[in-house]
Amino acid sequence: MKLMKCFPLQFLLYVLFAASVSAATVDDIKIYSSTTGKGPGTVILVHGWTCDSSSWQSQVPELSKDYRVITLDLPGHGQSGSPKDSALSMDLFARAVEAVRAEAKADRVALVGHSMGAAVILQYARMYPQHVAALVSVDGLVTGFESSKAPAFNAEQFTGPEGMKMREGMIRGMFSALTTEDMQKHILSMMLAAPPSTASGAMKAIMDPALWQEGVITQPLLGIYAGNSALGPDPEQLKTRFPKLEFEIIPDTGHFLMIEKPEEFNRLLKSFLDRQKY
Repeated sequence: MKLMKCFPLQFLLYVLFAASVSAATVDDIKIYSSTTGKGPGTVILVHGWTCDSSSWQSQVPELSKDYRVITLDLPGHGQSGSPKDSALSMDLFARAVEAVRAEAKADRVALVGHSMGAAVILQYARMYPQHVAALVSVDGLVTGFESSKAPAFNAEQFTGPEGMKMREGMIRGMFSALTTEDMQKHILSMMLAAPPSTASGAMKAIMDPALWQEGVITQPLLGIYAGNSALGPDPEQLKTRFPKLEFEIIPDTGHFLMIEKPEEFNRLLKSFLDRQKY
């Protein structure tokens, strides 16, 4: 009964009857992934910081009508394993995505990344450009922090006595008036389930200056951002790095816009994907 409150019945039916679950590996770390649908194109959905593949519960049923949809849990998150030394990096996350793509035998894929997941898919595009047909940043990090604008907190605080309280406060700050109580319960349960080492390690990976080296991404990129986004970049400034940029804002939404307004989000996402040739 508790599970039914967190997940729509339609999503549960897809998981139970339509999805195939597999476990690719990277550096001997098992990577949990699930594949749904049999369309000619493949879409890989990549979750954000301390989240997991259930972030996409409102997208999988709709997208899988026309695409093969792959969700995964990044190392240290959800049902995937963690490195023995607990060290996380964007390179490791990108290689986990590659392991899942290779196992699925998909030549070129569209990659959708939420929040930190946007940084993951951009790193993937740098490392494996031959496999990238298109990119979608969902209220995500697509440009680095200037040193003067870097967040003031220390990632190690996520592991201390007040770490869980700090994480919960940070997560609640991502909500909007549209984030219902059930949505909040799901998101908090999902994100607070990640161990402190993941919360700290993944945040350090985001803040790594080496990640944000300048460079042009030539593949089509769609940015879908929340109306109340704290991460929303200036699209005009992004066009020098992403010459094939498209940009959309969903008004009155918080950081989890794909959960808050799934119909509008799915419409924008599918319209973009349908125009890609791969």
